[in-house]
Amino acid sequence: MTFRAAPAPVTLTGRLVELRPLDPSHHDGLLDALLEGDLWKNAWYTSVPSPEGLAAEIQRRIGLIESGGMIPFTAFDADGRVLGLTSYYDLDEDAPRLHIGYTWNRPSVHGTGTNAESKLLLLQHAFDELGVFRVGLTTQWVNFQSRAAIERLGAKQDGVMRAMSRYRNGALRDSVEFSIIEPEWPAVKANLEARLAKRG
Repeated sequence: MTFRAAPAPVTLTGRLVELRPLDPSHHDGLLDALLEGDLWKNAWYTSVPSPEGLAAEIQRRIGLIESGGMIPFTAFDADGRVLGLTSYYDLDEDAPRLHIGYTWNRPSVHGTGTNAESKLLLLQHAFDELGVFRVGLTTQWVNFQSRAAIERLGAKQDGVMRAMSRYRNGALRDSVEFSIIEPEWPAVKANLEARLAKRG
């Protein structure tokens, strides 16, 4: 098996959010999102960069597109305000599979449905357009908010990988791996659509 279509930057549009291919011109909007609530300090266990490291992180993610290592997106709300970043990564055409992650959003939109719709758009494109069989989602053991959000998607926990890497502060990091496979996708999609429909 292989991807039905080659993964490439694409714009994915929903009702609450639009995911656009990451571009250097998004820097100032991302910086505004980053500074909201000192996100990079308070979410020390996530992939949130520091304000000084944001430009380099944008270039790093864009640089991985050509090698096939990542397809990064900037999330915008319906008014065109930048919400944050997310990505496809760990793309493997032999399975075929990919991961969704390296995601962060400004704190004021947590719980508003924008992240759920972002995941719906990404999952829909992965399963229906790219033809993947498995989508993985990895988070950190200490990130209870992210773990709960992934479980609400309908993803199943595959296991805990202990001492996989280190946090920025040097502490060892335990990762929790979840996945959704193609036969589960219709139920996951129906669940997400029902959740979003309740938001009007």
